Amino acid sequence: MNAAQEDQDRIQKRVNKILETRLETDKDTLDALNGLSTFFTENTLQNRRNLRSQIEHRSVGINENFLKAFREVKVTLDAVCGDLDTMAASVQTMKTDLETSKALTKDLIEQTNKMQAERERLEVHQQIAQAFLARFQLSVPEHQLLYGTAKDAPIVPEFFKVLDRVQSIHSDCRMLMQCGYQTAALDIMEEMTLHQEGALERLYRWTQNHCRNLENNEIGPLIVEAMSRLQDRPVLFKYVIDEYAIARRAVLVRQFIEALTEGGHGGNPKPIELHAHDPKRYIGDMFAWLHQSIPNEKENLTLLFKKCDKHDISEQMQKALGYIADGVCHPLKVRVETILSSERDTIVLFTISNLLRFYQQIMKQVVQGGSLEQCLIELQQSSEQIYLNALAAQVRSVLQRPAGTSLALEPPQRDLVPPPSVARLLNILKEILSVATMVDGRQADITKIVTCVIDPLLQSVQESAAHLPTVDMAVYLLNCLYHMQSTLAVFEYMDERVERLQAQSDAQLDTLTSEQASSLVANLNLGPIYTILQSNQTKIETNLLKIFTSKMDAFLELPDVLLLPQVQLIMSSSHRGTVQRRAFNVIVAIYKQIYERVHDPANGFEQPDALLHKTPDQVAHILAT
Repeated sequence: MNAAQEDQDRIQKRVNKILETRLETDKDTLDALNGLSTFFTENTLQNRRNLRSQIEHRSVGINENFLKAFREVKVTLDAVCGDLDTMAASVQTMKTDLETSKALTKDLIEQTNKMQAERERLEVHQQIAQAFLARFQLSVPEHQLLYGTAKDAPIVPEFFKVLDRVQSIHSDCRMLMQCGYQTAALDIMEEMTLHQEGALERLYRWTQNHCRNLENNEIGPLIVEAMSRLQDRPVLFKYVIDEYAIARRAVLVRQFIEALTEGGHGGNPKPIELHAHDPKRYIGDMFAWLHQSIPNEKENLTLLFKKCDKHDISEQMQKALGYIADGVCHPLKVRVETILSSERDTIVLFTISNLLRFYQQIMKQVVQGGSLEQCLIELQQSSEQIYLNALAAQVRSVLQRPAGTSLALEPPQRDLVPPPSVARLLNILKEILSVATMVDGRQADITKIVTCVIDPLLQSVQESAAHLPTVDMAVYLLNCLYHMQSTLAVFEYMDERVERLQAQSDAQLDTLTSEQASSLVANLNLGPIYTILQSNQTKIETNLLKIFTSKMDAFLELPDVLLLPQVQLIMSSSHRGTVQRRAFNVIVAIYKQIYERVHDPANGFEQPDALLHKTPDQVAHILAT
């Protein structure tokens, strides 16, 4: 009973459990039912009785399928295991062989490791050596740049960079020597010195050839840099300068000849020799061309030596410029001398001389020393001598004075004015002095010209007046001197000459004053009275005083009546007034002495106011008006 009860309870629990189960949430149950629906299609008693056996058969089928599949897997895994066993055997064999080989090649491996370490060390040394060579040796391209790939290869800008590198390596060798590598440093320094000498020799040949073929002053940066480098070799530097000067001298001479004979391109400007008929323009154009060209040569030399700043090369530059300019000396001198020898016009010759002096001073500022400066000095001196000789010849011609003969100046006329020859010469002198330039040395020129004209003119005038009476000669000379003085006074540097002429004029004025005073003394009957005054006698005859008083009154009314006729012929009113004033002063002085003697009570003159009724001051005033 109890057992039945227990079975019933157990069944009841299962039924309850089944009833309580929620199939919609039980996935396993749903999957089982879903699988069951595939073969349990009809719910019959028989089907329910056979359900267990069907499920078991299906389970057995499924297990057989699994078994079949796993059997294939097992076969495959057995094959893999066989392969692994074979591989393990091979690995073991290889391991054995490797251990055997390792034992056999132990020494070789050690040797290889050593060689590897040695290789690394040598690679470090190689890098050091390569760096050393890169620092202290020239590369192949640099070597080619330095020496050129061909004999006549041109210099390129990179050449100077390599040359700088050679110098830098040479300088760095001192650092090597300080670090204890004397042998290597000395060897490298010797090698760099050879490179440097070879490079400078090549640079010298290139520069010399360039200067030799220099036509149009193509002074580029390479030639300027080359001259800068060559200044460290004074001999080579001098040879290049000489070559340049020779080339430029030939070019300058050719261009000068072309300017003279052919003119510029296309005939503009025209050839200078077309104006050979006009000496002033001809010589002026030649010197103007030189004044333009020679400073250009100096500028080119300055450009050539632009970077040559290590030494003072001013003297070398001046010598080179002098040599270049000296080439034009011969053609220039021949043409100037031809003009000077053929020209006869004194004014033209003087103008040419001034031109020569002007350009000689201008050129001296550009070219100092050399043949050109000396040539210009000689030409200037020659021109000066020629125009002075021409002037002297012209003076002799005007004065009718052949060389080595006495004067033949026309004799003075009655009016005692200077003869026409004097006027002509003074006009020539004025024309010459009026073209005097502002160049240095003009004072000496003017002095020489005036001396060349005035001295022979004075001598001729004095000789021509030698036969005249004293008064006539004095008036004639005074007129000539006045004409000369008034001509020269307007020109500069004539103070001394005018003073000398004034001194001669004063001498003639003194002579005329003396003659005029003597004539007045005689006409006024002052001779006996003046003799008494000079002998200190106190008594003067009343008769003499009355005659003197009478004539004195007449003289005071018309003073000009008693003047010498020659005095009226004096050209200068100032000179005429001076002679008259001085002569009248002499008369006033004598009258004053007479007046004082007559009015002195000690001399016993009765009624002195009746004898001399005018005071000396009154007489002086009358004669002064």
